[in-house]
Amino acid sequence: MTPNQVTAARVAAAFAAVGLFTFFGNALAADIAAVALTIAAIALDGVDGYVARTRGMATPLGAQLDILGDRVVENLFFTFFAVAGLISLWLPILFFVRGSVTDFLRGLAGRAGRSGFGNRSMLETWWGRALVASRGSRAAYAISKCVCFCYLGLLVPVGRWHASWLDASVRSSLLLIGQILAAAAGVFCVVRAVPVVWEGRRYLDFGAVERKLPARAAAIEGIR
Repeated sequence: MTPNQVTAARVAAAFAAVGLFTFFGNALAADIAAVALTIAAIALDGVDGYVARTRGMATPLGAQLDILGDRVVENLFFTFFAVAGLISLWLPILFFVRGSVTDFLRGLAGRAGRSGFGNRSMLETWWGRALVASRGSRAAYAISKCVCFCYLGLLVPVGRWHASWLDASVRSSLLLIGQILAAAAGVFCVVRAVPVVWEGRRYLDFGAVERKLPARAAAIEGIR
């Protein structure tokens, strides 16, 4: 599979998982399948990049599709769980606004010739790359979202359970744990956005960005 096909597969897995959680919430087999698809949707986030690097198939379009896939998966799950009443509506709003701002700044940086996570990227500081681009940070963020999504997904049928052992206090405790996991993912999301916003502020000088484009094009022509 190509990296772009892997990205498409993880988005499809996320939609399938939410579909199972939504329409088959009372079936244990459906819940297990949905959790497996949720794990796959998160795990495949690292596979597309690995395939692109090892096969020499990395492209600017692929990098943008990877980011787009992240946004779709995040917003899909958090919006679903907010509609299900398991988390606050403000959490998906936070992810949506954060993604819009960081993607906007990355777009401006890309127009100035700065993209990706390596050389010629918009993240020049060591702490920015450590928080956003390091394998440890990306893995920890992925794990936090995966745990959050799987746990909240399993809570979907809890509201329909009326067994005597599952009283209101137990349900409240389970829900509180899910909200804590979601809040932790939200905090992680904001922290990882700080370097992008901090280092992306320089590209808010639209005039400077536009002036750099002709100069960069002229330099490329001179090299040719």
